[in-house]
Amino acid sequence: MVSSVERFSDRVANYVKYRPSYPREVLELFRDEMGLTPDSVIADVGSGTGIFARLFLENGNVVYGVEPNGPMRAAAEEFLAAYARFRSIDGTAENTGLASGSADLVTAAQAFHWFERGPARREFLRILKPGRNVALVWNERKLESNAFLIEYEQFLKKFALDYAQVRHDHIDRGTLKSFFQKDFETRIFSNSQILDFDGLLGRVLSASYMPNESSADFAEMKNDLLLLVAKHSESGKIELLYDTAVHYSQF
Repeated sequence: MVSSVERFSDRVANYVKYRPSYPREVLELFRDEMGLTPDSVIADVGSGTGIFARLFLENGNVVYGVEPNGPMRAAAEEFLAAYARFRSIDGTAENTGLASGSADLVTAAQAFHWFERGPARREFLRILKPGRNVALVWNERKLESNAFLIEYEQFLKKFALDYAQVRHDHIDRGTLKSFFQKDFETRIFSNSQILDFDGLLGRVLSASYMPNESSADFAEMKNDLLLLVAKHSESGKIELLYDTAVHYSQF
């Protein structure tokens, strides 16, 4: 069985190109509610290919991108090469390798559901300055907003390898309250992607639970996706709708 760290090693190129970014309004939340300034030092844990880290780098922040997967870390280093304040760290949520009290903010985007929660919480407490915030972020695909999204979810379930086991939606409010060990705030932002067929196929292939190009199911999966796009696209384009959820609290 592939470990959680290695699950995305053969998905990196598609992850960089086809995973959604995050609404810029998220930065306003960090400024207004968590005291973010351009001088804040960010520890982005489980930083993957650097998609979320880029928001903070564009804000002028120093960002430590903590990522255990070598190919994803290398992709982030290439993706963010223009940002001198990006620091690429070979580490985990449970052992970041960062100095104690070195971070003004800890973030985890599309990553918390892979963490060992108890050890990760202790590590976040160690690397954060006192009274600073942790924010857990997900782009949550809207599953039933329109006919395409309903059928797309059915398509994913048809071909997925271990979809139910690895999706983050088993992380409920009780789980988050147990992690934060106090009440926490949640803010939701609208987000979307507009993709052609190749882009949607790339988005599918970026998911660790979906068959890849070498799978025996790939040809059937690609054909079903082609039919789905042909049925629902407008001028060859499909829109994926998301809620970007930010759960945050002082530690």
